[in-house]
Amino acid sequence: MSDANAPRQLGRLLTGTEAKDIADRLADGDTLTTALKVVAVGQRAEVRRLLEAVARDTGATYQQVLVLRAIEGARALPTTLSPLWTMPGHLAQSGPLTTSITRLVDSARHSIICSTFNFQRSSVLWTALRKAAQRDGVAVRIYMDAQAADGGGQHWSPSTADVAAHMAPAEVWRTKEFDGGYVRNHAKFLAIDHHLLLVTSANLSWSAENNNVEFGVLIDNPNLTESVERELSEAEGTLYKRV
Repeated sequence: MSDANAPRQLGRLLTGTEAKDIADRLADGDTLTTALKVVAVGQRAEVRRLLEAVARDTGATYQQVLVLRAIEGARALPTTLSPLWTMPGHLAQSGPLTTSITRLVDSARHSIICSTFNFQRSSVLWTALRKAAQRDGVAVRIYMDAQAADGGGQHWSPSTADVAAHMAPAEVWRTKEFDGGYVRNHAKFLAIDHHLLLVTSANLSWSAENNNVEFGVLIDNPNLTESVERELSEAEGTLYKRV
């Protein structure tokens, strides 16, 4: 690959947040090794090679920062909305929700955030998320409602401990008591690689993914996706505890 293609390859590898964080660190005088700690371990060697290629002629850090800022800006601009439906009898005319969920999870390169009310082993994500969590370089984080998972006593609904064991090494967070009562986690979404956000009415079960009338929207917007991820991350420890 020629050095001229390095910026394009970087644009394909990095999210807007990663490009911004690396650029900020380099601009503050950090070494490239330190700056690359914001990137998943499995991606660091390739990102380093490409950034070194960007600055090969001049040896200047500012050239790397310029390219990273361009990627940050390009990632922030587009917003694409796609409606996704589930209906019994395969009557939905647009975007099959179930197959879209598995395709998104299977395509993830380094990050999956999943928030759900309940979780059942019949869900397509029971297997898909486990496979994703076991792939090198893919970090999976799951938020669950504690009472829905641990308080129902339903044998077909895995507990939060069951989910954590099945999804290892994924992080699983369950709601906890706050201000005198248990928090209900009814937010249902998937965030993929910090830029794709699937918001859906469907619970994670076979019936919701196949027989119910359910609606979802797939949004391609890095700023929105990253803000949603940040919102839950900042609530960890206050509204959630790790399983």
